[in-house]
Formats: sequence, structure tokens, C-alpha cells
Amino acid sequence: MNSSVNLVGLSEEELGAFVEQMGQPAYRARQIFDALHHRRLQSFAEMTDLPKDLRERLPETATAATLTVESRYVSEDGTRRFLMKTHDNLPVETVFIPEERRDTICFSSQSGCPLQCTFCLTAQLGLLRSLTAGEIVEQIIIVLNDTYGVGAKPPRGTNLVGMGAGEPFLNFDSLMKALRIMAAPHGLFIVPHRVTVSTAGIVPRIRELAAISDRPNLAISLAAPTNEMRDELMPINRKWPLEKLLEACAEFEQTLKPGERFTFEYVMLAGVNDSDEHARQLANLLNRHNLHAKVNLIPHNPADPLPYQPSAADRVERFKAILESKGVHAFIRRPRGRDIFAACGQLAARREMNTLANRP
Repeated sequence: MNSSVNLVGLSEEELGAFVEQMGQPAYRARQIFDALHHRRLQSFAEMTDLPKDLRERLPETATAATLTVESRYVSEDGTRRFLMKTHDNLPVETVFIPEERRDTICFSSQSGCPLQCTFCLTAQLGLLRSLTAGEIVEQIIIVLNDTYGVGAKPPRGTNLVGMGAGEPFLNFDSLMKALRIMAAPHGLFIVPHRVTVSTAGIVPRIRELAAISDRPNLAISLAAPTNEMRDELMPINRKWPLEKLLEACAEFEQTLKPGERFTFEYVMLAGVNDSDEHARQLANLLNRHNLHAKVNLIPHNPADPLPYQPSAADRVERFKAILESKGVHAFIRRPRGRDIFAACGQLAARREMNTLANRP
């Protein structure tokens, strides 16, 4: 497996070079790309528009699938969590979230995560390794095929959020390559404006993203209105404190195109970061940096052994009202898939589920 080329992670140009090395005509690259990304086939044997001898030769040097689904859990709210394994036996988690007007796939960029945010269960794993571009794309193919059938077109289109396991901006090159592959019109055709990528605040990559024209939407995880609190909740803040982070955010906001979204994510931890004073501090912080991005308030999704509880509903509403009174657009995000450990901050390759998690 390690010596095989994962064709799912190749651009069309790279695929062209690959088929040329095999002594095949250039149009074979387009056929293979179409089979992998438009028809979402994961076996060369299924690509019957290719000559039989080529279908038999391809597995000698290449693969069309490296991830395997170990477990699939379905929530009472329809959310699905997929626990996959890489070829080297590392966990990868992907979540499908059905909604009335759109369906969303939350994908992972790393197996585990190195950032040690204290409210996130993924931090318990540490970083196992970053995923390849092919492994990122494969997550989407697997979920789409499971949900709609192999090659079937999603009825409402597909939105993607890079908010699964890992810090996407610590795997920036593979992430951006995967997004370019998925944007191909004759492939998955999931274009950048339907993708949102969340970062804990890797400042150089925020600036790098600002210079890219075909970029996804950006979300920044804040979780605290002061450096002292954020240092404790999100240790990455010690390297890039709020002043440096929000300075980069302000520069990024100046480059926004019509229809492009830029948001802050704020996890609500009961008795920790959810007081009236914290809301005023957050509003003042954003206003001081002249930032106009909306703020998504996310009630914490509890899970052992994390020591936190979610803020009460009336506390979240009060926090939202204070932000809005100071001119900050705020929204409350409804948790999805809590019962199967699929909600924000709960991905940690859990296999032990309650009875709801195993419903078909």
C-alpha cells in the first residue's frame, strides 16, 4: 500500500503525468478523474470504460481508495458519524449533517490534533499525523456514496466544513490541494464558496489564505475575550495572542469578496467564558479591531473526561443580546449529533455508544 499512488489525491495534471508514464494516451487521465470524482468509484474494476488490461495493471502501482469505514453511527437527529481507518491504521472521523435546505459534511484534516485546546476531546488523542490530500477527498466520497448512493447527485448540493479532527492550517498545502481537486467542474464540483475552514489561529496561514483568490470561507475559533483566558483554553494563543490574531483577521476582512463569509466561533462554557462581562469584553475586542464578522455561539458539547458543561440556554441568549447591543452580529449554533459523539469538539474515535447511536 505504501508504494501505491493514491490517484484520488492527484490533480488532473498529475494524473496526466501518471498515465503518460504508464504509456497510456492523455485522455485516460480525464476518464480516470471522472470515474474517481464524478462517478465516485473506488475500485478500478468498476471503471468499465477503461480497457481491461489497464484496469488489471492499475492496482500494481496505484489505488483508488485507502480509507476503510470501521464504524458508522446514526444520531437521533439524523447526523451520521463515520469512523474510518487509514492504510496505516490511524483513525479518521467525518460527520454528515442533514438540514432542510442543505447537507453538510464535516471533514478532518489530521488524525488527532496537536493544539491541546482544553474543551476539545480530540486534543486527548494528540497528533497522530496529518492527512494527505487524497485522504481528505476520500472522506467526502465515502460519505456521499453512503448517503446518496455511488455517483448519485446530492439533491441539495453539498457544503463542507473543515471543522473535524485536526488543525487545518497545520496541514495547509494538503488542504488546499484537496479543495482544488474537489472544485473541478467535471468532478465533485464542490466550489470554494460552499466550503468553510476553521482555524484556532495560525496567523501566517490566515495571511496566506488572504492572498488566494479561489479560497474557502474562513472561521476563527476564539473561545475567550482575553489573552489570559485564551492562554488557558487554547494554548496556541501563547504563540499568536489575540492582538496578532485579530490584526491578521482585520487584514483578511479587507480582502473579502461579495458573498464570502467570515465568522468567529465562540464555544460557550458554563461559568468560564459566558458572563455578561465576557460578552462586553468580546464585543469591545472585535469593535476595537474594527471587525464586522459574525459570531457563532456554540454551546459546549460535554464529554468525559472534559471538565466543562455547556452554558444554559438563557445564558447563551443573554450573551447574544449583549453582543448585538454593541453592534456585533451573533448567532446561536444548534448542536447536532451529541448522542453519537459527532458534535463540535467531541471527535475522539469513540466506539462506545449509547443505544441511540446504534440505530439504523
